[in-house]
Amino acid sequence: MKRNHFGTIIAGLALVVFTATGFAASDKMSDKVKNKSHGGGNDKVSVIVQYHAKPDQAEDERLNGLGATDKRAYGKLKMRALKIKASKLDDLVNDPDVRFVTLDSTVEAYTRAARLASNELLTRKSVPLHEGDGIGVAVLDSGISTHNDVHKGESLQYTFLQGAAGIETAMVDDFGHGTHVAGIISGNGEGSVDQRNRGFAPEAPLISLQVLNGHGRGHASNVIAALDWILQNGAAHNIRVVNMSIGKAVETVAADDPLVQAVEAVWDAGITVVVSAGNYGRDGHFTITSPGNSRKVITVGSLSLNQTADDLTDDFVSTYSSRGPTMHDHILKPDLLAPGNRLVAPIPAVAGLRTDMPDRVVDCDARRCDHDYLRLSGTSMSAAVVSATVALMLDDDGSLSPDTIKARLMRSARKIDGDPTVTGAGVLDIDAAMNETGVMTVPALSPMMALGTADDGSTVVLVENSGYLWSDAYWAAGYLWSDGYLWSDGYLWSDGYMWSDGYLWSDGYLWSDGYMWSDGYLWSDAVSDTTPLFYTQNQTIMLNDD
Repeated sequence: MKRNHFGTIIAGLALVVFTATGFAASDKMSDKVKNKSHGGGNDKVSVIVQYHAKPDQAEDERLNGLGATDKRAYGKLKMRALKIKASKLDDLVNDPDVRFVTLDSTVEAYTRAARLASNELLTRKSVPLHEGDGIGVAVLDSGISTHNDVHKGESLQYTFLQGAAGIETAMVDDFGHGTHVAGIISGNGEGSVDQRNRGFAPEAPLISLQVLNGHGRGHASNVIAALDWILQNGAAHNIRVVNMSIGKAVETVAADDPLVQAVEAVWDAGITVVVSAGNYGRDGHFTITSPGNSRKVITVGSLSLNQTADDLTDDFVSTYSSRGPTMHDHILKPDLLAPGNRLVAPIPAVAGLRTDMPDRVVDCDARRCDHDYLRLSGTSMSAAVVSATVALMLDDDGSLSPDTIKARLMRSARKIDGDPTVTGAGVLDIDAAMNETGVMTVPALSPMMALGTADDGSTVVLVENSGYLWSDAYWAAGYLWSDGYLWSDGYLWSDGYMWSDGYLWSDGYLWSDGYMWSDGYLWSDAVSDTTPLFYTQNQTIMLNDD
């Protein structure tokens, strides 16, 4: 059978898999929920329930009958967050309207050289000056505190902690992570000499959606509530960008992950979502965190700089930066890298991070402010740099769609050698992104990967060709990634180079029992004449990469 487009094959197979009937109740639970259900008992479990249709009053009554408490409803999303006895989980899912149930997982937060590495200074020479004026950026984090650099009197904050549904509050950030991220995005640098600690889009108004507490922790249901709030109120605040420098463990396929479904709903509403890749790179591949496992959103890894500002050749991927492909779905992530190591940005006068790391405090210019800065590292910082860049792009052309923005960022990225599941499409190049002209007419989905067999019988990894996936040769893999490095005759990917020693891919660990891709099911008869394919848990803050 001739196969001329990987995406078409997957779509057809998914139709067979997901329209099948007769699923057992346990098929509608994540593995962690199954474990709770099997244990039974009266201990209550916090879960997020996804439905086929928006639940109504009748469902609330059913949940009450099951003894569910602390229910959180959403205005746009087809979900409920609730607590229920483990012994009642089977009853909970035993309803045709329930699609899937997961745990309400914990979500955590994660210079001049950086400006040069991302080509930010050149931007101001080659294009008209754009600073994100009027482009609202929603920051889902621990809040944003008052600081001389961060839009005094202009920013708004809404809290979603402790079941709140977007209550407007004072600008408070007991942890400090959100303020640091906000400063990278749009700090004005007033507290530093020569504005050296200025953000990348200093005129972008910020909307703070507080989803993490004073310890930098929160629940997925709070984050989903904030995303639901954006769907209902984003237009009123001209929110065009969402920054999520937070993440959680990937527990199931993206299609069943409620956090992924929520960010994709925001993306589909025309708002660009930028997320951190995670800080688990030292644990190897398959460490991208949720919702960075979404094929739609922009997932950002971290670049470390050797502090040789004028020499970019010695920069390297931060060792902590999470690596792809994604667990379960095997999506090629991250999408790109941005500077994320030892970035200096605002910190509140009183904040947990400041207390924990006094040696990282960088004094402000006493003539200008009474607050200070903090030096932090992590993909949280990298995501903030990219979010600011998106605000600059939208300031230049407000008609850009999220898919066009993602594609332009990837195509224009500075290409570097290395494993694409580590480097993504390369390093953010702000100047090149601002001057890129390509337009997407279909979704800019990140490619999927799978095992295959080469003509000589060796095992290789197959990757979707973005030129086919994105319906235009302009976006072909050789342009998005590095000049054929990934795509030449199986180089790098053949003979189990990445997944040797039986790690994940060998011995049918993921592919056994004929499910999805085992036994060459998708890849029989090699590739088509048109050769569209080429051979080829909770997150914690990573503070340093010394």
